[in-house]
Amino acid sequence: MKIEKIKTFGELKAQGYEYKSVKDELRRNLLQKIMKKETTFKGIHGYEYTVIPELERAILSRHNINLLGLRGQAKTRLARQMTTLLDEFIPVVEGSEINDDPFKPISRYARELLAEKGDNTPISWVHRDERFAEKLATPDVTVADLIGDVDPIKAANLKLTYADDRVIHYGMIPRANRSIFVINELPDLQARIQVALFNILQEGDVQIRGFKLRLPLDIQFVFTANPEDYTNRGSIVTPLKDRIGSQILTHYPEDIETARTITQQEAAQAMAEKQHVYVPEIAKDILEEISFQARESEFIDAKSGVSARMSITAFENLLSTAERRALQNGARETSVRLGDFVGIIPSITGKVELVYEGEQEGASQVAQQLIADAVKAQFDTYFPKIEKLQKETEQDPYTEIVAWFFEQSGFELLDSLSDDEYKQQLNRIEPLDELVNDHLPDIDERDRSFVKELVLWALVEYRKLSKYNLSDGMRFKDVYGGYISGL
Repeated sequence: MKIEKIKTFGELKAQGYEYKSVKDELRRNLLQKIMKKETTFKGIHGYEYTVIPELERAILSRHNINLLGLRGQAKTRLARQMTTLLDEFIPVVEGSEINDDPFKPISRYARELLAEKGDNTPISWVHRDERFAEKLATPDVTVADLIGDVDPIKAANLKLTYADDRVIHYGMIPRANRSIFVINELPDLQARIQVALFNILQEGDVQIRGFKLRLPLDIQFVFTANPEDYTNRGSIVTPLKDRIGSQILTHYPEDIETARTITQQEAAQAMAEKQHVYVPEIAKDILEEISFQARESEFIDAKSGVSARMSITAFENLLSTAERRALQNGARETSVRLGDFVGIIPSITGKVELVYEGEQEGASQVAQQLIADAVKAQFDTYFPKIEKLQKETEQDPYTEIVAWFFEQSGFELLDSLSDDEYKQQLNRIEPLDELVNDHLPDIDERDRSFVKELVLWALVEYRKLSKYNLSDGMRFKDVYGGYISGL
């Protein structure tokens, strides 16, 4: 007999069902996963040796948890995945507003029903997916929202006084009894509201409209907070912080490979829809490098952070930029070009908080500089660094490329070029072919044109060439040749 088919309290006892608190559930099921060497939190990358072990220890210790970190560090996702550690179904007294366990009822309704019907008390089952509640802390959140309030309409209908606990309309926290309850951005919650959480966490009672109600709720609390909030908007009051068992620090991906894994996972739908758009591996690295450069930029507020969502939305925009160009050219397939990175600027400007100097530069200019810095950083991993090649005794592998541009009146890479025209245009620069062959002899042929354009962009950043943005692409010139022709 499947346990969820049990309909009465008597049948439940006959099956040997035992009461467990939500924290005991989490602990027991986590222990089983660890012993079986199963992945506890799936789709979470970069936390395998940092955040996840700390979170597992907190669950094993039956702690309430505070996840402290900047935006876009998977704090809410971690909390939501904790539901996978709950039992698939739990029994509740049928009709209970607060998921009363028939073995340990806490509401007046459930206690009276059990006293009246005994083993014939009807039982219903709640799936673990329904045992998750979440509230974003904002200054307008009230005690009534979280804990409850007296309902005058219920009092009038039942002809009861306000001193009777049956007139209470329960808030979100009591309704999340025997569940995981998440409060996001906890410091934004007013101090007096945080104070209202004290007794729930420690004593198991609540106070509503002047009378004290014994309500030993069974809840796994998970809070999230941003370090920036501690100074800018608010803080977690000390007594509440003292009642939170474990505070776990989250972080951004520590390397390009991990960041790429996250982006590819989150942008899987966009990639599936745009299978006709090929993305060179180096392009994926440059895209992730932009976020790393942004977190170090003097123009961006480091305390605010740079969310992993920036890379995800930028990747989606990069695919769409290439797709749009292919549609305009009537092509069925295309490959991402470095020039397509201009299309990700809106994804950057909307995801970063600029400091005063950044505001002076302008959001778009800062975004373009981040792309340029990412190009330089990735270029240096594949080719000799240009700044180290200024000594007369050393041979400069870029001399012939620069000389080629000196003899040209202008070299243009237009957005309207078809893929074949784009390749033909780059193939005109013969010294560029030799450079790529020398330093990337095993490069995928599909990536060759992208790498050639990468070299041109890097030469511009190192002041070896000049680049001019056109309405439909860009023009490259020799720095001095352009100056002389201007004269």
